[in-house]
Amino acid sequence: MKRRDFLLQGAAVTAGLSAGSAILPRLASAAVMDPVDAAVSRELAMRALDAARSAGATYADFRLAANRSQALGTRERQITFFNDAETYGFGIRVVANGSWGFAASRDLNADEVVRVAQKAVAQARANAAARQAPLDLAPVERVPDGKWSSPVEIDPFDVPIEEKVDLLLRANAAAMGVQGARFVNSVMFSVRLGKTFASTDGSYIEQTIYRSYPLMNITAVAPDGSDFQTRQSTDVAPRAMGYEHVRDARLVENAPRWAEEAVAKLSAKPVEPGRYDLVLLPTHLWLTIHESIAHPTELDRIMGYEANYAGTSFIYPIENFLGKFRYGQSFMNIQGERSSPGGLSSIGWDDEGVKPDEYLIVKEGVLNDLQTTREQAPMLADWYRQSGKPVRSHGNSYAESWDVVQFQRMPNVNLLPNAERDVSVEELVSGIENGILIDGDGSFSIDQQRYNAQFGGQVFKEIRNGRITGPLKDVAYQMRTPEFWNGMDMIGGPSTYFVGGSFNDGKGQPAQSNAVSHGCPAARFRGVNVINTGRRA
Repeated sequence: MKRRDFLLQGAAVTAGLSAGSAILPRLASAAVMDPVDAAVSRELAMRALDAARSAGATYADFRLAANRSQALGTRERQITFFNDAETYGFGIRVVANGSWGFAASRDLNADEVVRVAQKAVAQARANAAARQAPLDLAPVERVPDGKWSSPVEIDPFDVPIEEKVDLLLRANAAAMGVQGARFVNSVMFSVRLGKTFASTDGSYIEQTIYRSYPLMNITAVAPDGSDFQTRQSTDVAPRAMGYEHVRDARLVENAPRWAEEAVAKLSAKPVEPGRYDLVLLPTHLWLTIHESIAHPTELDRIMGYEANYAGTSFIYPIENFLGKFRYGQSFMNIQGERSSPGGLSSIGWDDEGVKPDEYLIVKEGVLNDLQTTREQAPMLADWYRQSGKPVRSHGNSYAESWDVVQFQRMPNVNLLPNAERDVSVEELVSGIENGILIDGDGSFSIDQQRYNAQFGGQVFKEIRNGRITGPLKDVAYQMRTPEFWNGMDMIGGPSTYFVGGSFNDGKGQPAQSNAVSHGCPAARFRGVNVINTGRRA
């Protein structure tokens, strides 16, 4: 519903209802949707929870969301698209008869929250007919007055659209000033998520999440039209920050370099297929981590409850893997967290009111833990007791909007840097006789169990006898997850660490989108199979 329609309908509803039954949000501006008034939000939440309990729910949570997203696109000297969308409403999730039920609505009034709560309970009772065992939820700490916000200097929705357009067009012009650059696309994404969560466990939490992502893609074309090459601005990653992230990306200053790297690939030497040692920069490696470590350690994929967007996981059965499966060498540590400043998955509390913790998914090279929610943590109870850990959710529950149910989504999943010394990229390169350095992520594919995969990149450099000798093109490598990560023989130090990420990571049916970051250092891998992806007539 657009703001204008909401205000018109809101006025009509208010006129026709008594003050006791109509509780409508107060919107201060026609330009920006403000969060629903705090007192109104709390009243709606308490009515919803009371209604759910009265209908027979043994547990209930209420999520009120006010989300705004903006997308601006340009090509060379013109604007190609501009979208500015707002959505707000609430969802109620309940447990009744040992099963989940969920319902949602965009009508923010007291009678509606009661109706929706009752509908969610009715759905839970219907679902109970098919359940195999009652739900067992891990305990959660009560948070009676939680507040959290992403670190933001400049609200991106306070910046005039004219200023954003001017920035992108100037960046485009800077790229097109490089001889050989023929096309350039640039986009700017901004998101603000306002969330209110309340539960029958006694929690009431308000949070505001911001995300910003500027992106450029430059295409160079050979003079005779025989080849074209692209360069994307992969060293500018999305962040859970405000417009200051766009400003600090320095698109105008960096655009000529990206264009020059695209042009350089036109005359680069095509790679010869074969086995190479690889130095993968973190602008590239974050995506390999995402696909071959973060996704296969989602517990719902492992259990077979989730198979959308590339399937399940090779990690099965769990008892054969936890504490036993060697993912990589003893210096390999993979951390799950939702606390790093600017991390796309960073949050104060998840969508079940759980304070996320930091945990090692891979500890000293061995699979040590998995991503969980309150429902999932008890599935690992035996492992946690054996390891001396409490049975608790890691805080990995998320819903992209008010009208969809929350479920397990990945946290920020990071490869920790060398803990002993600050190994440089130059040192990683110096130990290679015949290899390739890869900068930036590109096209990729992976099988339905996250076991076999292929990854491209943006910039490729040949390594001979410990030195970078020149550019390459048409490079992609093939991998099998265990062999690839066990072939990592050295990782870079903190000075090589970079946080990449995905602004839109799909999962579920109906599909939901999450945003997630992956930090990592540069790393070296031995004996990886490389193929030539060049186009042939």
